[in-house]
Amino acid sequence: MKKFCLALDLIDDPELIAEYEKYHQNVWPEVKQSILDSGIINMEIYRIQNRLLMIVEADENFSFEAKNEADKNNLKVQEWEELMWKFQQQLPNSKPGEKWQLMDKIFSL
Repeated sequence: MKKFCLALDLIDDPELIAEYEKYHQNVWPEVKQSILDSGIINMEIYRIQNRLLMIVEADENFSFEAKNEADKNNLKVQEWEELMWKFQQQLPNSKPGEKWQLMDKIFSL
């Protein structure tokens, strides 16, 4: 199994953060299915203040490139991603349009 950690910031506005969390209490079924179809087995998102941490556990065949390509062809996923931009902001030094940043593992026990 592969494991990835990614980070992203939300716009630092309590009302927007609350709305973002509300959407994530009821993620659209098509979005959940696209995640599962990509080979992701488990996904968790944690928040402190306006910083998000996503932990992804995926099968050995998973790749971000394949997931991104499939998402480009999924209108419901594209609609969800566009909606989420209302709440999200890029981390410093992100490429244009880039959201979640893959984190480097620096310690393991």
